[in-house]
Amino acid sequence: MGTLLVVGVVVWWAKRLTVLGVVVVAAVCQVPGLMHAPITSTDAYRYAWDGRVQLSGSSPYSHVPLDDALARLRDPVLFPGLSPDERSGVTGPPRVPQDLAALTALSADDPRTRINRPRVPTIYPPVAQAYFAAVALVTPWSAGTLGLQIAAALLAVVLTWLLAVDNPRWATLWGWSPIVALEAGNAAHVDVLAALLIAAAVIATTRKPKLAAVLLGAAASVKLLPLLLLPAFRNRRPVVAVGTFVASYVPYLVAAGTLVLGFLPGYLTQEGFDDGSSRSAILALLLPPELRQLAAAVLAVALAVLAFLRSKREPIAVTCCWLYGAALLVATPTYPWYGLPLIALAGLARRPEWIAVPLASYLAYASFGHDTRQGLIHLVAAVIVVTAITLRHRADHQSRLTPRPLPANTDRRDETHRPRDVGRTG
Repeated sequence: MGTLLVVGVVVWWAKRLTVLGVVVVAAVCQVPGLMHAPITSTDAYRYAWDGRVQLSGSSPYSHVPLDDALARLRDPVLFPGLSPDERSGVTGPPRVPQDLAALTALSADDPRTRINRPRVPTIYPPVAQAYFAAVALVTPWSAGTLGLQIAAALLAVVLTWLLAVDNPRWATLWGWSPIVALEAGNAAHVDVLAALLIAAAVIATTRKPKLAAVLLGAAASVKLLPLLLLPAFRNRRPVVAVGTFVASYVPYLVAAGTLVLGFLPGYLTQEGFDDGSSRSAILALLLPPELRQLAAAVLAVALAVLAFLRSKREPIAVTCCWLYGAALLVATPTYPWYGLPLIALAGLARRPEWIAVPLASYLAYASFGHDTRQGLIHLVAAVIVVTAITLRHRADHQSRLTPRPLPANTDRRDETHRPRDVGRTG
């Protein structure tokens, strides 16, 4: 309900907002989340652990949290049931099995620690790891996840400022969003950093295409999903983006060798991304798993080609917004925080209908295990998006058919074509 209220404010009321006003309110929105431990997930405990492991001189790709070789790094916040003097019985380099049943058993939680999947290595890419280490460097162990929560809240406010400089009204879609308040200041999800880097990349494309490509590559090294936006950067040095992503792995490859992927392959298998068994909820309403995977692949290629073709005819913010949102609708991950970059892109592109996708993810998250219900929830979001796009195109078509009045004498500045309007279509 709070998110819908913010969308209503953006669309109908917030026309006289200032950059400072939007940023101040956004900062206030982050405060309540800082007062409570993470609610929606335990990911922040893994972040804190990964940062601590790196500062100790070890690699989170080479060791699992329960590894007795890292017992000295345990504390009562992350390991309430396991002291540094106690043995967990877990030793040696991590081995990730291929079998789904074995993966499920290995990645089960352990009541002795708040870190999720404590028997498997990390899944997070290098730029995310560098961020975790930087936050851990200034966070006392006794503070637990608070340092990460504060860092995520600050990133959310910085992104609000970045969006507000472009347009204060549409920046509220991100800065005042209850979703952002919950997943940044409270849950501290690293997706906030990815959202900031993606938005900065989109904004930088007009004047600094090489910098934009570097930022996109860095965003992909926080969370892999931003790689989906490469087709939209067709004339903005996508090779540089890929090079940045690959280069970010080099230091960790030296430290961890072939273990540098961590639990990522196992995670993709367990979450159903490899065979479509528990993903693509909309397609699951019509197709069996084996055809679902093929259909998802075909749709992904079609979306990439369409983005490549349309990137010449529409603002890059618009292309990135619908491409990212459509990818989420095809894959339908049930984790709502995956949609944080989409909220930022919706603000840049001025496409509030796409907020329906992360909202649907919350309902699907609460309906985990009910596949048909999850598919219907995401289908409703897709219908909302398609309806809004259809109505907008119809309105644009009507406006083109209607003769424009002759310009009147006025001393107001014409700001129609200001380069900062990265998401403007007319």
